[in-house]
Amino acid sequence: MLGKAHFYHEAIKRAVSVFGTMFNEIDIQRDNANGSATQNVRVPLSYGPKQKFIARLDSAADLMDNTNSRVAMTLPRIAFDITGLTYDAERKLGKLKQYKLQDSGDNTVLRTQFAPVPYNINFGLYVLSKNTEDALQIVEQILPFFTPDFTVTMTTVPGTSEKRDVPIVLQDVSYTDEYEGDFQSRRIITWNLNFEMKTYLYGSISSSEIIRDVRARTYITDDGQVDVNAGRQSEIKQVPNPTNVSPETSPLNITETINFFDGNDFDYNTDKSNI
Repeated sequence: MLGKAHFYHEAIKRAVSVFGTMFNEIDIQRDNANGSATQNVRVPLSYGPKQKFIARLDSAADLMDNTNSRVAMTLPRIAFDITGLTYDAERKLGKLKQYKLQDSGDNTVLRTQFAPVPYNINFGLYVLSKNTEDALQIVEQILPFFTPDFTVTMTTVPGTSEKRDVPIVLQDVSYTDEYEGDFQSRRIITWNLNFEMKTYLYGSISSSEIIRDVRARTYITDDGQVDVNAGRQSEIKQVPNPTNVSPETSPLNITETINFFDGNDFDYNTDKSNI
C-alpha cells in the first residue's frame, strides 16, 4: 500500500494473545456442607462472541429431552472477543519521529521505523455460569486487579528489543440472568466485562547500511587555493575496529589513517566517485 512493501507485525494478534493469557488460569472451588474443599475446577477460556456460546447452550437447553439428547457445553466458562478498534488522538506522536532498530542478525544494517499510531482495542469478556456461586468466584478473581487499569509489558515488534507498557482499562461490568421457561430449562448467568487496551500499531520498517567508512579529502592548487579542479592533496580515513562491530558497542574503537599525495592527478570531479 502507498508504495510500501508487505509488512505484518502481528500487533493485533499479539494484543489478543496477551489479553487472553491474563484469564487462562482461573479456578473455582466447590465445598461440601462442612466448608471443606472437595473439588477444584479450572475454568475453560475460549475466543468468540457471547452469542455463540449462548446459542450452543440453548441448542441443548431441555434437560429432559432424551429423544434429541446431545453433549451439553460445560459451565462455567469464560469467553472473550474484540468488540471494536478506535484511534486515540490523545496519545498521538509526532508524524516525522523515527525509531532506529538494530538488526540483530546483521550489525552493518540499520532499520528505521516511523512512530507508531495509537489505537484502543476494545475487548468483551464474558463469564457464563449455571449458578451464582461459580460466577461470583470468577468475577472476584478478576476485578481486584483492575483499579480501573492493569498494565502489561509487551514486545511491540518481533525481532526488536523494544517493549512498551500497555494499560488495559476496565470500562464497565454488567450482569444478566437469562432464565426463561420452566424448571427443566437450563439457566445461564452471564457477567459482561468490557475492557480497553491502549496499544499501538506499527508501519513498515526500512533498512539501510550503516556508514562505516568516512573519508575527508582536500583538493588544493599549487598556490594554496581550494579548487574542484585541483589534485587530491590529502585524505583522512576513519573506520571502526573491527569493521563489523555493533553500533551499540561502548567504547567504540576507531582507526584513523592520514594519507598525503604529491602530484596526484585526480581532481574532485573525477575522484568523488572513486572510494
